[in-house]
Amino acid sequence: MKAPLLEVRNLKKYFTTGRGLLHAVDDVSFSIEEGTTLGVVGESGCGKSTLGRTILHLYEPTDGKMFFEGRDITNLDKRQLKEIRANMQMIFQDPYSSLDPRKMIEDTIMEPLKVYKIGTKEERLQKTMEIMRMVGLDERLRQSFPHELNGGRRQRVVVARALALNPKFIVCDEPVSALDVSVQAQILNLLRDLQKEHGLSYIFITHDMSVVRHISDEICVMYLGQIVEKCPTAELFKNPLHPYTQALLASIPVVGADDDGSETEIIQGELSSPINPKPGCRFFNRCKYACEKCREEQQFREVGPGHHVLCHMVK
Repeated sequence: MKAPLLEVRNLKKYFTTGRGLLHAVDDVSFSIEEGTTLGVVGESGCGKSTLGRTILHLYEPTDGKMFFEGRDITNLDKRQLKEIRANMQMIFQDPYSSLDPRKMIEDTIMEPLKVYKIGTKEERLQKTMEIMRMVGLDERLRQSFPHELNGGRRQRVVVARALALNPKFIVCDEPVSALDVSVQAQILNLLRDLQKEHGLSYIFITHDMSVVRHISDEICVMYLGQIVEKCPTAELFKNPLHPYTQALLASIPVVGADDDGSETEIIQGELSSPINPKPGCRFFNRCKYACEKCREEQQFREVGPGHHVLCHMVK
């Protein structure tokens, strides 16, 4: 059986604070097959961006294991890290802040090729033009600066830069949240087309359930550093089992729905601290189904084919 492109086992990333250890990512496990997209959703502060950055070694993991194409990439020296990063790239949330305002677009896209000493100057320029056409950027924009482009074009530049080294895997960290809705759809469709054409695999990080439904094959729901539910996308929207997942789906606005005067259900209770978290369920204070047993234990279980839940209440 072919190994998954990326496998993460019991990954942890803790940060030291004045009050103790912040459990940003805590015992997270999943795998991604080649040519597929794993959506990672959850509210702000749940650890989803930290997860993506730890996988790419922008943060070093506290504990756990990571494998890429069967190779252990948990602990890498500088040479090994440079080698693996050619195949693992990132698209950041804010295209403006992730681009050097002093560099023209062609130089930004060409920079990875220079760093890895790929081709001659003429060959790098030709490759840059090919990538620009691939992501829908007109050649006339190649000597423009980031401030001269709109948000959609800037994000296309970020996508182009990520594609320069022909990677197999890309972490997309809220890549459309800073864009207008009409532009969001263009970028999402671009990512889907690139995936089909080049067999790319994505981790797609977002807080928008409608967006993640459109692009993901499988979804992980994160809450305070942990995955609380993981299953295929269609299954999640058809049969959400964890109370937090149910609350997220209930919060999605429905266009054209009749207003019957009822209010959207809001999660009550106080958010638990991710610093030195207590044993048991971290959603306990906000869960209407919680019992005393929830204070003491939690177990990530498979309750259906490919459907895992971190909740002992789910049967």
